[in-house]
Parts: sequence; structure tokens; C-alpha cells
Amino acid sequence: MQYGMVIDLQRCMGCQTCATSCKLANNLPSGNWWNTVRTEGGETIDTASGDYPNCKLQHYPIACQHCKEPACVAVCPTGATYRDEETGIVMQDPETCIGCKSCIEACPYAVRVYNDGEPAYALDFAVGRADAPVHIANTVEKCTLCKNLIDAGEEPMCVQACVGYARFFGDLDDLASEVAKLVSDREAIQLMPEQGTNPSVYYVK
Repeated sequence: MQYGMVIDLQRCMGCQTCATSCKLANNLPSGNWWNTVRTEGGETIDTASGDYPNCKLQHYPIACQHCKEPACVAVCPTGATYRDEETGIVMQDPETCIGCKSCIEACPYAVRVYNDGEPAYALDFAVGRADAPVHIANTVEKCTLCKNLIDAGEEPMCVQACVGYARFFGDLDDLASEVAKLVSDREAIQLMPEQGTNPSVYYVK
């Protein structure tokens, strides 16, 4: 089994709902984002490149790519970063992490955040799921593909919340699954394939 995600770039409109729903569901500390939406176009978000009428703008939602050959796992000195063999999800154990940031340096996708000191929150109470991941001072964290939701029979929150229906989740190894069919039938790309990490997140055009 290899859980993964397919993101339809024709449907994504850069609304940031995936990012905000992820932040709330996982009770992320202030300043922490596990999901971001990056713009291929101008130098700032939601700006096109080129001159009218020949302009180009494309949004790319980015989170952990849950690679089959994760560079982060290879460099972690404590085993805090590991690939779950049953699901293919790349996990981060906050209790084992020593905050050395080796995984941050090794990951080519810039999807991890470091809790510099005790995490602070915008609200005085926790939000999101009761089983949301814990956040510990001086550790690294990232997208878990909402494994707590998957274990409960649900889809990741970013998939549930996507207003453009641009995200699809499932088992890439199951050729009858929707995600496997999308990768097979559409023009599917992985980010930075030259890195040899074999991401489990695909983008279709």
C-alpha cells in the first residue's frame, strides 16, 4: 500500500482553504503551516508573469510529498523521521526528534517547520481534532497526511475541505483506485523527480 494524493491543477484556484483547514484541524502553532499554496508566475503570491495578454499564473499546493525514497529518513540520526511501511506515509515522532534540523536540510521541498522554543497559539484553547498531533518545543514537524483521520476512516482534511474538488486521496498501489487512474489517464507530474525521492503526491494538468 502507498497512500498518496493527486492534485488537479486545472481545478486549483489558489484559495488557500487547504492550508487553513490543515492549520485548524491539526491545531498548528502560530506561524506554522504544513500546507502552503505557491504561485508559479510573478514574484509574489497570486501575481501572473508575462505581459498582457500573454500572462501565466499557476497555483501549486505544497505539503510533504510522502516520498517512497525520502531523503529526510536517510539523514535522521534518531529515527524520528520514518516511513510507515504499512501505509507509505512519512511520519515525524516529536518525542524522538532532537531538533537537529537534518531533515529540513535534506528535504528538497521545504515543507518542514521548526518549533523554535515553546509553541505559541493565537487562541487560548486548542482547535481542531481532539487527536491532533502534539507540538513540542525545539522539534521539527510536518504534514502527516492526517494519519489520525485516515485511521478513523476519513480522508485528509485538505481533501475534505477543498472547495474546488481539486484533491484526491487513496492508495496509489491499487490500480482500481481513483488516484491511480488519474495518474495513469492524465498528464501527471511529480515535483523535482531528479531528486530521486519518488514523491507520492502527483499533479495532473
